[in-house]
Amino acid sequence: MKSRTLHCLLSGICLSAILFIGQATVITTAHAQTKASDKQTRKVPTLRGKVYEQLSRAQTFADNNQLDEAFEVLADVEDKKSSMNSYEVAMLYNFYGLIYYNNEQSDKALEYFNKVVAQQPIPESFEQSTVFTIAQLALMQGDYKTAIANLERWEDLNVGPTPPKNLFIKAQAYYSDKQYEKAASFIDEAVTVKESAGMIPDEGWLILQRAVHYELKDNEKVKDIIVKMVKLFNAPKYWVQLGGMYGQLGMEKHQLAVMEAAYQQNFLVKGADLFNLAQLYYLHKSPIKCANVMQEAINDRLLEENLRNLKFLAQCLQLAKENEKAVPVLRTAAKLSPNGELYAQLAQLFLNIDKFDEAIKNAELALDKGNLRNQGTMHLVLGMSYYNQQNFVAAIDQLAKAEEYRETQKMAQQWQQFVNAEKLTIEALEAEIESD
Repeated sequence: MKSRTLHCLLSGICLSAILFIGQATVITTAHAQTKASDKQTRKVPTLRGKVYEQLSRAQTFADNNQLDEAFEVLADVEDKKSSMNSYEVAMLYNFYGLIYYNNEQSDKALEYFNKVVAQQPIPESFEQSTVFTIAQLALMQGDYKTAIANLERWEDLNVGPTPPKNLFIKAQAYYSDKQYEKAASFIDEAVTVKESAGMIPDEGWLILQRAVHYELKDNEKVKDIIVKMVKLFNAPKYWVQLGGMYGQLGMEKHQLAVMEAAYQQNFLVKGADLFNLAQLYYLHKSPIKCANVMQEAINDRLLEENLRNLKFLAQCLQLAKENEKAVPVLRTAAKLSPNGELYAQLAQLFLNIDKFDEAIKNAELALDKGNLRNQGTMHLVLGMSYYNQQNFVAAIDQLAKAEEYRETQKMAQQWQQFVNAEKLTIEALEAEIESD
């Protein structure tokens, strides 16, 4: 069962408060309230002592969780309904509604709260609090139009400006009903009223405001709201959201600055966020930072050691000219790859750093695994590697194969000329040495 405090908060008037109001009206001959000085006084009948005593008994049972006994007392009162005035009947139905709500029977609670406001006349404050309860329960049950209608009825009864809490609830109802323009007007007003009073808006209010303007595709406004949330609450998720919003606005430098600040505060704890930061570093020509973030995320098992992540890490390392570190990463990735492309990258990398045995080994692995975008390149790598080992026969053979592919034909021909010339020069030198 929900606590009495909770149902008091929900209804705006709890059981003991209801009985206090009723007891006061026993002493007076009538209860009157005005919405404003120029509005006619509403005449309200009294709550008689006998009815008050019965409702008090029902409350005692309800407070002790003796619901059957409480309902039995209320049923006895209801049997005499024909002799009761509108205020007494409304009080009776309100007791039913509160007990049903505390027993988590929202449908029955709504039924009886609606019966309360159907009784007239009743005190305006009583009607107003019950209408507000109906609006909240309707919102909880997804009946947004009923919630809105009752909030507007509340406003008709209200004296003075509408409290920001009511504006927030109305915005919730319109947002849930996908009426985003109306939702925006109410949540913006609620936040403005709160801030104008020198108070900080509730976090949930700003979450709703952000969601509403996101639906309206007002990204600039969304960005401003998240900036405020970062300043007020400094939660990791808001830093990440702000970075994402800067990205949507095409403000990549701001995006990088925000994501880097979040990273330095250890706010990036998801692999996807770390991958996004690494991509930002890559795009902004900071490959070593990109590699460091990727390696750390993989080591911490926030990112899988899969083909995509290893390829990207290796790419960052190569751009940072950290070829030695890139080699084991590429080797692991090459084993996972469905084709020989990564072995081909390794072959070219080893050729560039004059490790010709490794270049030959990986070029052959690339050809064996197959599905290469340009097979001729591997024959070219093999030819150049064999040449550097002064294995001219093998070099010429591989260059002849490279010549068969359009993409490498011209370069292969040039290298064949060079290798043949070099071969003739060395053979001539060897013959001259032998003759001496």
